[in-house]
Parts: sequence; C-alpha cells; structure tokens
Amino acid sequence: MNSTPSPATHDATAPFDPDYFGEQSEQALDALIKRLETQALTLRLGGFDQSDALALGLLLVDLATTRALPVAIDIRREKHILFHASLPGATPDNDVWIERKSRTAQRCLEPSLLVGLKGRRGGRRLEDNGWFDERLYASHGGAVPIHVDGTGVVAIATVSGLPQQEDHELVVEALQAFLAQDRTKNS
Repeated sequence: MNSTPSPATHDATAPFDPDYFGEQSEQALDALIKRLETQALTLRLGGFDQSDALALGLLLVDLATTRALPVAIDIRREKHILFHASLPGATPDNDVWIERKSRTAQRCLEPSLLVGLKGRRGGRRLEDNGWFDERLYASHGGAVPIHVDGTGVVAIATVSGLPQQEDHELVVEALQAFLAQDRTKNS
C-alpha cells in the first residue's frame, strides 16, 4: 500500500487511486465504481468450460509474459482450479492473495476491486463489516467473475502480483480479447 501523499489528495478531478488510503474525491470514487459496474455488464460470455479456461489462462500468460509481469494467474470454479500459472517473479504470497481475492469475488459475484471500492464509500472500510475476515477475504482488485449469459457466474479469473487496479485491468483485457475471439469464432 502507498503511504506517501497521492496527487489525488490535491486535485479533486484526479482519478481515484485504490492503493491510496488518504482523502480522495468521493466523485472520483463513484466514477470508478460506475466504470467498473459498466465494464462488468459488458464482460458476458455465451459459455465457459474447461477448454475455455485453458484458452483464457494461456491468453493471460501470453499478455503477462510479453510484458515481463511477475504475476500468478488463476481460474477456478469455487475450489476447483481450472488453470494456474506462476510466472517469473511471482511469489507464494501471490497464491495467498489469489485465494482471498477469488473468495471475495465468488461471495459477492462482482470483481474484487469493485467490492473493495464500494466498501470505501463514505470514508468507510469493507474490512469493518462483520462478515469480512481478512484471513479469508481481500478487498483488493484482481479477481473478476466469469459470467455466462443465462447461467450467471461460473468461474473467477484472478491475477496477483501488480498494484490492484493493474491486476484487475489485466484480467479485463484478457476477457475482452477472449470475448472478441469468441464472437469472431461464432460469426
């Protein structure tokens, strides 16, 4: 976590920084929440099976490897791990974060970044809720539900190793590319 002052504290128009816990604009927080909610609505697949999990996982590996990102990647259905990779620079701690972030996204059926940001509305902390056990859950970004139209959430794709918004955005980028490939294949 960032303990140094963020530019967001000095500029009310600055984007919200999820890694900064000082004072930030509530409007910036609401704008980021709205963007993530809209994003989640567009990431809907027609289906998702184990071969899709492999394809999405390999797409994430390719994106991360090309950029030399020190991440762990995981796709799971609750406790059933469909895909897992630990790239150079990732540590065992990344696997612990994956467990906690995935559990949060699975419980709330929303991206873990969105869950954490909603918990910060009004200057609050999600960690102050009675159900939130920090040993089991993490309100940090990087876990994104895989939603199938007509079925609901069928899996969670998670990345750990980068700042939380970058973890989230890497998963979203891969899901968008996967969705584009799927649409091309089915047209």
